[in-house]
Amino acid sequence: MEQLNLLDYSFIVGYLLLTLVIGLWFSRRASENVGEFFLSGRKLPWWIAGTGMVATTFAADTPLAVAGFVAKNGIAGNWVWWTFVSGGMLTVFFFARLWRRAEILTDLEFIELRYSGAAARFLRGFKAIYFGLFINAVIIGWVNLAMYKIIRIMVPELDPVLTIIALVLLTTFYSGLSGLWGVSITDAVQFVIAMTGCIILAVLAVQSPAVVSAGGLTKALPAWMFDFFPTFTSSGKSITGAVALPFISFAAMAFVQWWSSWYPGSEPGGGGYIAQRMMSAKNEKHSLLATLWFTVAHYCLRPWPWIIVGLVSLVMFPDLPMNQKEDGFVYVMKAVLPPGLKGLLIAAFLAAYMSTLSTHLNWGTSYLINDFYRRFLKIGASEKHYVTVSKITTFLTAAFALYITFFVLDTITGAWEFIIQCGAGTGFVLILRWFWWRLNAWSEITSMVAPFIAFTWLQLFTSITFPFSIFIIVAFTITATLIVTFLTPPTETAQLETFYRTTRVGGRLWKKISKNLPDVESDTGFVMLFVDWALGIIMIYAILFGTGKFIFGDTFQGSLYFGAGVIAGSLIFADLNRRGWNNLN
Repeated sequence: MEQLNLLDYSFIVGYLLLTLVIGLWFSRRASENVGEFFLSGRKLPWWIAGTGMVATTFAADTPLAVAGFVAKNGIAGNWVWWTFVSGGMLTVFFFARLWRRAEILTDLEFIELRYSGAAARFLRGFKAIYFGLFINAVIIGWVNLAMYKIIRIMVPELDPVLTIIALVLLTTFYSGLSGLWGVSITDAVQFVIAMTGCIILAVLAVQSPAVVSAGGLTKALPAWMFDFFPTFTSSGKSITGAVALPFISFAAMAFVQWWSSWYPGSEPGGGGYIAQRMMSAKNEKHSLLATLWFTVAHYCLRPWPWIIVGLVSLVMFPDLPMNQKEDGFVYVMKAVLPPGLKGLLIAAFLAAYMSTLSTHLNWGTSYLINDFYRRFLKIGASEKHYVTVSKITTFLTAAFALYITFFVLDTITGAWEFIIQCGAGTGFVLILRWFWWRLNAWSEITSMVAPFIAFTWLQLFTSITFPFSIFIIVAFTITATLIVTFLTPPTETAQLETFYRTTRVGGRLWKKISKNLPDVESDTGFVMLFVDWALGIIMIYAILFGTGKFIFGDTFQGSLYFGAGVIAGSLIFADLNRRGWNNLN
């Protein structure tokens, strides 16, 4: 491979300087108080907040992972994550408005808004350390390792370890200075750069000599690679000649996993940095629109360039071993990009990488400061003190994540399966805690502990593996949670009334509390929310598949899919307008 030239490095250095300038520009604003530092003063418009969500979930490893799914199992292999659409739409219509209405700084602060007593205090403090430091460091470590691979292949003249350290320090510097203001604005810029780079790569890839000489992708590859839906026999195996997606995996993800399992960025009911962006929006309208834009962009717009490159990698590098199929994305980059555009694509991957890293640093620090340090260690200090400690903690979190990256993660295999299984069933509580008064802090604690117990039992005493294990773990977790719920006292009535007044959540499962609060005007129309949820799912899949049909030249089916998507979207906005949401500023 030719080394990068001056134009390549100009793109890369220009991008890095741009992110630094944005961080410095917003540093004074973010230093005013922790509300500005972690929530941008709750002033973000929907398109900035939503684009931030998209950019954060667009990590350096994401295109490689999607290309790997396609290279191994065809386009239908993406159902391993397309099934999360149902959970995303649930967040849009049921939770976006509630998170913004709660007026809290982090989603962990919700715990002591909803529950009472020592159990609630313990739960909030424990989750602050567990998610804000340990789980967060592991996620950052995965992203670091993906960027490490890209640097090693694309820029072999650089030391990948030193480069990763330098990038982490730069990202930590601007995110530590500017808080969520700088993170959000750079996210928007980074998303545009990353998507532009990937689209250019996909166009050049399909025009490569290897693809053109084969007559195009559809002639170069077997037809089953282009199927959007997995097809199964009664035995559960694909009839296409390859296993597009085992039926048990599809069933676990389509019917159970999306609502039951905790997973970063796809938490049932919204949570983590997704909740952070919803709470940073101007109002409930902007919170809903931000989450809706995120869902559309996440599923309908982003993946197609990656899917195309994944297909091209099979034509150009058919002999890559199965465990290296993901690397095909980077090899296509090496093969088709001319000088100058190599730098642009590296800048695009830097943008994807740094947007994820900066958000995780800000989000993790918000837990550590607001839900642990400020809550338990240093109560009642000045806003300036908390902002200063937040900046220091951002750097310490980054240092810990680097340690995890280079000294721990190389020993972890199947980590994503582990996290899904050890969070299986937790989503049941994360959703229902909003809508059922009887759940208490012990319910949520049980929902976190029970999956570990079930997972350990399955590992030690059975041969049951993922995804079969999901069904068993979820059933055990929900059963244990309900038993503990009814064996422990409910949350104090005064706390429940405060929560209900704040969120006005409404619903039949709050009748015991709401009957004592006749002055509170709560939400109604849950049936129509479910209708909007179903229409939202139809809209996303219709746009997703319609885009794919147009890309592969089937304009008739593409038009049908898009027509269905437009109709579903129009019905949704008609219902939202009927509710008067458009009167919000």
